[in-house]
Amino acid sequence: MTSITSIDAAVESGTKESFWTRIASDIADAIGRGAYRPGQRLPSEHALAEQFGVNRHTIRRSLASLSSQGLVRIAQGSGTYVEDFAVDLMLAKRTRHQQNLAHAGLKGGLQVLSVHTERATKTQATALALPARSKVLVLEVLGEAQGLPLHVSERAFPLPRFEGLDAVVAQTGSITAAFQAAGVADYTRQESRITAQMPEADVAAHLRQPVNRPVLRVESVNVDTAGAPIEFALTWFAGDRVNLMVNHHD
Repeated sequence: MTSITSIDAAVESGTKESFWTRIASDIADAIGRGAYRPGQRLPSEHALAEQFGVNRHTIRRSLASLSSQGLVRIAQGSGTYVEDFAVDLMLAKRTRHQQNLAHAGLKGGLQVLSVHTERATKTQATALALPARSKVLVLEVLGEAQGLPLHVSERAFPLPRFEGLDAVVAQTGSITAAFQAAGVADYTRQESRITAQMPEADVAAHLRQPVNRPVLRVESVNVDTAGAPIEFALTWFAGDRVNLMVNHHD
């Protein structure tokens, strides 16, 4: 292996550009092979300098080049991270997480983080057309693709109609499958309201992002074929991993 001294000597003699471009290319190849996953922090400048046998200035130039190409994100005081991919997710009359991912050529599903029964809040009762203080099943759900979190949501379902729905979601990773098991063959989105906001600490933690990075908050209501509300959801999407598209024709 070429020594640090010999490489740095070559750098000083005028071949510096070839070294930083070669290092940038090697790191880009590693990202392409999946050695570094989207959102993952790269080794420190010091570690990379030792790995490639160059000084840290050369590594900084390589990382700056990768940043300009959109492959990495340099966070001052935190490190350099592989840029997260952005997934196009459709908000339409029929919005399905797994179907959205399939269209993007990705695999993923829903993971149930918590389950509890509560008295409906005023907002939940209004959205679900329930009498005040009716019981609802509330699921906290994480939506992911290729192991990367895309959104986290709080979903309320009227009881007793959807008693046990959480078990099917946990088993299948699909709200649609759970509805079908409960006798709902089809359902549609009645409305979606989208706002941008800074996330609470727990939302940021689930999405594996800092609290100072905005998220997209979507408030939605789904109804069955008879028009009865069956789900009220608050969903927080990772703003830099998701492109939300609204389809008015589905």
